[in-house]
Amino acid sequence: MVGLRKAGVLLNVLYRKKIGLTSGATSTLRRCQSEDAALKRTPLYDFHVAQGGNMVPFAGWSMPVMYKEGLAAEHTHCRTQAVIFDVSHMLQSKIYGKDRIKFVESLTVADLEGLKENTGTLSLLLNDKGGIIDDLVMSKTDQDYIYMVTNAGCTEKDLPHIQGKLVDFKAAGHDVTFEPIYDMGLLALQGPLMSKVLQAGLSDDLSKLTFMTTTTADIFGIPCRITRCGYTGEDGVEISVPADRTVELTERLLGSPDAPVKMAGLGARDSLRLEAGMCLYGNDIDESTTPIEATLAWTIAKRRRELRDFPAADFILQQLKDKPTRKRVGLLSNGAPPRAGAMILDEAGNEIGHVTSGCPSPTLKVNVAMGYVKTPSSKVKTKVKVQVRKRELDAEVAKMPFVPSNYFTGK
Repeated sequence: MVGLRKAGVLLNVLYRKKIGLTSGATSTLRRCQSEDAALKRTPLYDFHVAQGGNMVPFAGWSMPVMYKEGLAAEHTHCRTQAVIFDVSHMLQSKIYGKDRIKFVESLTVADLEGLKENTGTLSLLLNDKGGIIDDLVMSKTDQDYIYMVTNAGCTEKDLPHIQGKLVDFKAAGHDVTFEPIYDMGLLALQGPLMSKVLQAGLSDDLSKLTFMTTTTADIFGIPCRITRCGYTGEDGVEISVPADRTVELTERLLGSPDAPVKMAGLGARDSLRLEAGMCLYGNDIDESTTPIEATLAWTIAKRRRELRDFPAADFILQQLKDKPTRKRVGLLSNGAPPRAGAMILDEAGNEIGHVTSGCPSPTLKVNVAMGYVKTPSSKVKTKVKVQVRKRELDAEVAKMPFVPSNYFTGK
């Protein structure tokens, strides 16, 4: 968590300038870099350093926060061209066994049983009180396993939770095996020109792979799993690639003659996901928030609601019926950008909530943020105030995503 906090402080410094480094950011980077030796490294660590990546501690890993051109340039390049994020720090897993679907459904709100083969979903790992342990993406493959990707910052609690539930599940006579994957890298190729770049090296027809579907195929002769998804709001894929060939694949994609592809770091990944209205675990959702409060009720599949068989189902479904006392909302403002922890007030000056994420939007040229407010103040267009540097600035509750999504659905 120390690394997460330092990375968050650095991102805030970067956002204040939007481009380039302040002297404070440079100092922070130097301190972060001196601690790198104790951190885990992805297969691309040396590549990042050679490319001029500014490395910072993040969730126990040494990760690039940005490269030489800066956060705003990387962000804009993703919205207009294509970028590569190294997301190899995230935990990839496979779940085997004839009862694998039943096991995963006992932990989450997803309807895996109802999914077609080689399709996936964003879902939530819940505790017994309905709090969100993690958000994750999982796919029901045609190869006798479920493929799952969870957040790096949650690994230390996800693994004990899953493995503890696994012991009880197997003791009841069920057949399931959980296998974390440690020998694969993970790349996120994102942006409107992604398909042009990837198709040139792909052994299959990319147009057959629509949003939230997955397949195995060769990319420039390298065996990979490709899932059409991402956390930017743009068309994109996440590519699971053998660790010892991750650099090779990255270099081939960057060298595409069909479109200019660039590397992007944690800073741009954060501003992109915020514009896309997506939650950052540990900021916008955690074990103190429920799917209903976080406006993630859509992740709870119809069949699961009818069966009432997911963790804390009775409590969550009652909260859905009665409406929660607070809700996650989007906010738009001008002036100094609101940061995580900033107080949200109604027009009379009464405290009604707090900001959980915020930054200047490189795309919209205004400030975007999200946070939790009392439910009566959650309606779009509601006028509010945010407290920034001891000043109360005007803001407005806004619909999310702030920037329209461009997922490829095949239509």
